[in-house]
Amino acid sequence: MSRVAIVTGAARGIGAATVDALANDNYRVVAVDRCRDIVEVPYPLATPSDLDAVVARHGDAVLGLVGDVRSASDMALAVETATRHFGRLDVVVACAGVMAGGGPLWQISDAAWDAVWSVNVLGTRRLIEAAATTLIDNGPGANGRIVAVASAAGSLGLRHLAAYSAAKHAVVGMIRGVAMDLAEFGVTANAISPGSTRTALLEASAQVYGLENGETFAAQQPIGRLIDPVEIAASILWLCSSASSAITGANIAVDGGMTVS
Repeated sequence: MSRVAIVTGAARGIGAATVDALANDNYRVVAVDRCRDIVEVPYPLATPSDLDAVVARHGDAVLGLVGDVRSASDMALAVETATRHFGRLDVVVACAGVMAGGGPLWQISDAAWDAVWSVNVLGTRRLIEAAATTLIDNGPGANGRIVAVASAAGSLGLRHLAAYSAAKHAVVGMIRGVAMDLAEFGVTANAISPGSTRTALLEASAQVYGLENGETFAAQQPIGRLIDPVEIAASILWLCSSASSAITGANIAVDGGMTVS
């Protein structure tokens, strides 16, 4: 029987690449995305057409669902959809994330701070709390997996991105705590921390620093280039597999050496 996953932030970027990687590895996937903008986020978010394009690549193997990760009811619906439509749930991957702010901490509005924290931190919590009981009930031999996309910003301090850095630090800490809560049930929880990756969020970050485009960030990474979302997705896919069964509570850096240079 095919394993079943939920991926949030699935309409583009790392989320879309993760849906592709899982579906190509014979998973059935519920691909979840908000598909509309958030006023306090200073760049366009994914659209319904973006989500439709991801689903269309995989036919019946992927089911698209418009939902907000900040909503407990939307995440509960995602879990219900996976179990009802595909018969089970084995993996959840929290890819949804946003950046806002763009100035020193004392100049960031409460609304911008709340937008960053609600999507990155509360959104990860909502997905985990919706899925945890189902993953536990599968039994300790079922290789239940939780993966959250954090960031190199969760290990570093980034100028004028204090809200984003703080939120990604929180995601890493949350995953470590959840890993301990789930260890006795055979469910693992891990974080992936990308470096500068070709995404809409990276382009928004370039604007914060007055850069022409995100390509400039390649110089931050010892490998001398940006990371492609498919490279992040490959690591997520491995963490979802039985090969990673001895790893839990880890924060895996896929950052071209950024955090060790």
